[in-house]
Amino acid sequence: MKHGLIRIGSCTPKVVLGDPLRNAEIIVTEVTKASAAGVSVLCFPELSLTGYTCSDLFLQKILRAQAVASLIKIVEDTKDIPIVFTVGLPIAYHSKLYNCAAVICHGQILGFVPKKNIPNFGEFYERRHFSAGPSSGTIQFNGQSYPFGSNQIFVCNDLPELRISVEICEDLFVPSPPSSSHAAFGATVILNLSASDELVTKAEFRRDLVRMQSARLICAYAYADAGTGESTTDMVFAGHNIISENGKVLCESTLFSDGLIFQDIDIELLTQDRLRQSTFPDLTAQHLSSDYIRTDFSLPNIKASRDTVRLFDKHPFVPSDHSDRDKRCNDILNIQAHGLARRLSHTNSKSAIIGVSGGLDSTLALIVTIRAFDILGLPHKGIYTISMPGYGSTSRTRENSEIFSTKSDTTFMTIPIHDAVALHFKDIGHDPNIHDVTYENSQARERTQILMDLANRFNGLVIGTGDLSELALGWATYNGDHMSMYSVNASVPKTLVKDLVLFSARQSEPDIAEVLCDIAATPPSPELIPHDNDTMTQITEDLVGPYELHDFFLYYFIRYGFSPSKIAYMATLAFMDTYDFQTIVKWLKVFIRRFFSQQFKRSCLPDGPKVGSVSLSPRGDWRMPSDALVDAWMKSIESL
Repeated sequence: MKHGLIRIGSCTPKVVLGDPLRNAEIIVTEVTKASAAGVSVLCFPELSLTGYTCSDLFLQKILRAQAVASLIKIVEDTKDIPIVFTVGLPIAYHSKLYNCAAVICHGQILGFVPKKNIPNFGEFYERRHFSAGPSSGTIQFNGQSYPFGSNQIFVCNDLPELRISVEICEDLFVPSPPSSSHAAFGATVILNLSASDELVTKAEFRRDLVRMQSARLICAYAYADAGTGESTTDMVFAGHNIISENGKVLCESTLFSDGLIFQDIDIELLTQDRLRQSTFPDLTAQHLSSDYIRTDFSLPNIKASRDTVRLFDKHPFVPSDHSDRDKRCNDILNIQAHGLARRLSHTNSKSAIIGVSGGLDSTLALIVTIRAFDILGLPHKGIYTISMPGYGSTSRTRENSEIFSTKSDTTFMTIPIHDAVALHFKDIGHDPNIHDVTYENSQARERTQILMDLANRFNGLVIGTGDLSELALGWATYNGDHMSMYSVNASVPKTLVKDLVLFSARQSEPDIAEVLCDIAATPPSPELIPHDNDTMTQITEDLVGPYELHDFFLYYFIRYGFSPSKIAYMATLAFMDTYDFQTIVKWLKVFIRRFFSQQFKRSCLPDGPKVGSVSLSPRGDWRMPSDALVDAWMKSIESL
């Protein structure tokens, strides 16, 4: 709980149509089960105390009286259960009948929320029975006065960021849903009591509607649908329950099922993302002058620790679904290629110069450049692929770079750097037997000099190869491979680079696909230290840590601004079968320390296209002082 995770649920009870007292027993049982499962916020379907399909029976006094009695019984029977939940029932007030949600917590009714948009088309004819509820007001119920209206927010005293609002079924389907206003006034969780009948393709529409509303409102959205027990005279209800958060469906029930679904939603993620998006409307400052009703409630046990059911993807930059991944890869390659094509066109460049090493990054840069040349209708011979073997180069990487370059019909050149670097060592008085940072960076800068001078010679652009993960860690030689004339991979993380290369392999002829697959299987290495027996000895991940961990850290550190302690907690869950806690903390320290110390390299990055939600461009997404102190972040890790 200290990391902002709250368990919310949606439940479809087995309704007994027209028997509120029996339904009350069923609902209490489900509330008890949900609480035992750690659920703190729970939503039941529309008119769940009576059943949605009672039709003209809603006009019968006995049904309404039993619904009232049943609600009173539920309130009494759940007074010792630490959960806030909603149930639906018809309530008659001032000669009008309203389709209402009762919000209940610890033996108290917090308020009644009436349905605002009453459908009267197709198979729905609710206006025959119900009136649209007011925005705000009060209602007398069982001798007491309660808040009554659609504009209500229920705020948890024990976790003020948990702010709940309610809408009912059709309210979500209209052009301006009440939940849009609720979120603007601070609601972070929306509960929808619904009775949506099942039709062909409706489940997909319903899912997309819930998902996109949670994205627009940067909220968690729990949708509870009517199901078993409803009349099938003209409609069938499938109990399609959905829990979504900020544009992602976290869980949903299978159609034609009943019972409980639940998931841990991240309140901190929502509040952080709202802070980040300056266009998100925040009307809470006008709360006192608005017609919104705020009701506080207490859930003292909400901060009790428990195991989370939330699953965290190891690779947040890479879709787990294969078809989604292929589409993502194609979209990214198109963004990169069109960005480069525009730059080539603008500078009237008919050539591009790329240093090819046989590694993933330079291979991806070449794939993108080929696409850009195809867009512009330029011959591939205008792409100069330069292999610059040095002291640590292996035959595997050299041969792979040559094979891919030549089979792609580029102009391939080999320019060894041994003699030039040896002369440079002599000029600066460096002992070549000392394989330190000077030894390594001198090679990187010599290669960059060659590329820049060839760009002048061939009137072209040097295409950068460095990726987002390397930028985050500062794993680049300043004014060496750090520099280019257009950096196509600047916002592509290392874990995604590999998938982009493999995607390109699947689109290629067998001979090219073979070499691309071998490149993808080659461990990342700068190849700057001499080796024995043509064996790669300098493995990047041995030096700075696993890129899959660093990409995980990077995503949540930049995208949501999470603290190192929370990121470590999430990574422990995501990688529990791969890395132990001590290993995760070790590399998290490296990531945080390097991220702060290497900002000066990001402050002067070459231009490059943004492809995803995380970018470190100083002109676009990321600005920080190069001399900011890292102490507070490191202390957060040390306290783990």
